[in-house]
Amino acid sequence: MDKQRFSLLLLEPGEIYFEDFSVVLLPSTTLKRQDGRLKLCSKSIVFDPKDLTRPIIKIPIKDCTSITELPNKLNEKEEGNGGISIETNQHVTMLDGNIVAPYTFHHSKEKFQFVLNYANVRSCIAQISQLHRASTLPLADQNTMLAAITFSRQSRMGFDALWLEDLYETRVIETQGSKISPLVVNPGHILLTDSALYYQPFNNVESQPVLKVRLADMKSLVRRRFLLQPVGLEVHSRDGNVPHLFLALKSARERDDLYEGIMNQTSVNLDDLQQEAVMLQWQHGVLSNYDYLLYLNSLADRTFNDLTQYPVFPWVVADYTSQTLQIDAFKTYRNLQKPIGALNSERLEKLKDRFNEMPEPKFMYGSHYSTPGFVLFYLVRKFPHYMLCLQNGRFDHPDRMFNSVSDVWRNVLGNSSDFKELVPEFYDTSGGGDFLTNRYGINFGYRHDGTKVNDVTLPPWASSPSDFVNKLRDALESSYVSQNLHSWIDLIFGYKQTGEAAVKANNVFYHLCYEGSIDLGSVTDSAQRHALEVQIMEFGQIPKQVFKHAHPKRIVHSPLQHLLMNRTVSEASEDSESTILLEKAATFQAHREFVRSLKLINGGDAVASVGNDGILKVHSLVECRLVHSVCLAPTPLSSVVSVPGDHRFIVGSFDNSVVVYDVQFGRVLDKLVCHEDAVSCLGYCGDSADNSVMVTGSWDCTVRVWKKLPVDQREWKQLRPANSLAAELDHDTQVVCLCVSRNGKLLATGCEDGTLFVWHLETHTLHLNLPGHDGAVAALEISKDASQLVSCGAADKMMKVFDLASGMLVCNKEMKQGLRCVALLDQYLVLGGSSGLLQLWDFRKVHLVQEIEAHLGPVSAVAGLPDCTVVVSGGEDGSVIVWHPSEK
Repeated sequence: MDKQRFSLLLLEPGEIYFEDFSVVLLPSTTLKRQDGRLKLCSKSIVFDPKDLTRPIIKIPIKDCTSITELPNKLNEKEEGNGGISIETNQHVTMLDGNIVAPYTFHHSKEKFQFVLNYANVRSCIAQISQLHRASTLPLADQNTMLAAITFSRQSRMGFDALWLEDLYETRVIETQGSKISPLVVNPGHILLTDSALYYQPFNNVESQPVLKVRLADMKSLVRRRFLLQPVGLEVHSRDGNVPHLFLALKSARERDDLYEGIMNQTSVNLDDLQQEAVMLQWQHGVLSNYDYLLYLNSLADRTFNDLTQYPVFPWVVADYTSQTLQIDAFKTYRNLQKPIGALNSERLEKLKDRFNEMPEPKFMYGSHYSTPGFVLFYLVRKFPHYMLCLQNGRFDHPDRMFNSVSDVWRNVLGNSSDFKELVPEFYDTSGGGDFLTNRYGINFGYRHDGTKVNDVTLPPWASSPSDFVNKLRDALESSYVSQNLHSWIDLIFGYKQTGEAAVKANNVFYHLCYEGSIDLGSVTDSAQRHALEVQIMEFGQIPKQVFKHAHPKRIVHSPLQHLLMNRTVSEASEDSESTILLEKAATFQAHREFVRSLKLINGGDAVASVGNDGILKVHSLVECRLVHSVCLAPTPLSSVVSVPGDHRFIVGSFDNSVVVYDVQFGRVLDKLVCHEDAVSCLGYCGDSADNSVMVTGSWDCTVRVWKKLPVDQREWKQLRPANSLAAELDHDTQVVCLCVSRNGKLLATGCEDGTLFVWHLETHTLHLNLPGHDGAVAALEISKDASQLVSCGAADKMMKVFDLASGMLVCNKEMKQGLRCVALLDQYLVLGGSSGLLQLWDFRKVHLVQEIEAHLGPVSAVAGLPDCTVVVSGGEDGSVIVWHPSEK
């Protein structure tokens, strides 16, 4: 144990520690003379002896029968300002021999006599007597009086300016709040200056008189809930003296004012966590399941600093009896599509019957999956002092403790009131499974069969605690969990958390578990508020809902499928596959003005381009020369695609038409006026005459789908609406860009007003209506596997990535320039911007690899081969630049 043994964990929940006095405990028939400190608290008096082998003595004020002043010169050997005599019917001894053990409750009369070394005796007696009077009142009146006493004492205490780092600091906000740590709420002053955030407790229990976090040292600042109310603020710092600080303010407004006050200070330099890209990184396997779950817990206001909102992790392994854990076997795993309570069908039917017969508000599970009691059930060996605090100085009955992993799993499957999930420590390989061993040698008692409670019994397939945790981590990162984890996320953090979806998923808990079920701030009766707080803590708290719609599935890429377990994203990026940089290989002054579209052909040996000058040009990248040039229209040409394995190009024109041109014979094969306004964009996909599709988009607010185009045929059958037009898709505003998936099943369209749509090409029905951009959609690209859509905006400077299965926005990143064009290659994303910059991004890691000043004006078009061996860019300056990769 630490030398400073006294802590707020030794007090009742919600009890306030006011101040302490230097005293001498006089000897008696049962006590020896001891020097120490007398702690005055709202419901008890605590004597903390200087001798660490002596027990701490707690005297409940309600059990005191007499509080008087000692006669003068009671003991001629003692010096001081006089003494206090306290007679009590009960007292508690704790940490005897400086050993963590259950408290000893002495139900007998005892007299304690303290000589105060410095404090005024009569003042001290008056304070204790006042608290004693409060303890004799009915509970509601008692709480009211204690609140008044606390307020009176705290209001007389101001922030001590001597603790400021600089007396000339500018004070920005000064208020009162509480520091939150596991099971402890400690009130104090909060002061924000232009250089630091200070917390000064109203007592001296903290390790430092004032906790200070310099604004320049802040790594992160997160608004959190506390007791289901939006009043928390958590700070993480680079300073090792105060690495984190979790504060709770009196109201959401005060919390938000403090948050904004901090964020408005110029010295604040928070880490760029790139939260807008975390989901995308997880989908691509760059971020592990473990790290992603920690991230989601943080988003949902779960924190290691609050046991009522401790991070929750799933049971994933269902086999705790086999000699070997088969990571690749389906039978090894729990069904992640169901909550714990629904895994046993027989138990579930009984719970549903009770649910259907229950009056509103109904609940299916009377016990939650995460409460302070459940957290400490798992972690009692690591944090025994927390359990003693939670259970009034006692450990749980030996037979009800966490004795065996397989027993706990059996219980959560079959018990009608046990539905608890796991805590992160089960998967944290850095901890080595230390929570599974009785490393302090604590006497937890004996089970009914005489077995002493010691280390946790592990499954046969685990040779040690570290081996157990490592194998569970392997299971968490397995292919099965990776492909099904999104279902569990829907239950805990997502749309199946509440409402009808929760009922259908058998995922309904007691109503006080949910945010918004009650406003504690509106409860004026202190006793009622305390009762509600206790209920919220005991029943558990549903995580803050993070997702309103189905969570995307993980996309597992083979090079990153088996991620090393203990690596962060940055570490993974250092030793994974090599990174490329683009180097300029050639420049062509292809057009007199604005290059609007580019298309690589012949495996990257040539590039076709069209522009505002109405000309189609083809440049050989092998010979670095122009090989073909033809004027196809007196108006600008908007887009160009090529027919696979052929010499034909399909070109969209501002004269409302589509032109089919044969480069080999140098002639126009077909020209179709297919819209009532300019053809602004087009797409093509197909590998046979019966499986080909062309899509045209126009400023006339329509998209038209043309099917069964000739492929690899010498003769071109002219396009006519009567035999080739398959569908017309109406939009509300001008269609400015589109993209067809490589499998020909999906079509994405972007409009002038920023709206985004995804269509099923086979049925011509709307699949998704996505939250688009503030301003016109500049460009669209669908990933090779048709799982994701990338969109760009020029006005809002945003690059967005959508999951095409769920429609969820998985990345929303603001750039420093307006975006005009995009090319999504297998691993890389190429972006062209309005300031002439060409950016190369690692798409899986959402990491900027390279930024190049490519063109004199905006980059208007980009294209590239999937392996990134050739990239081409076109600009409004009329030039086409060829880029080749070089390994970094």
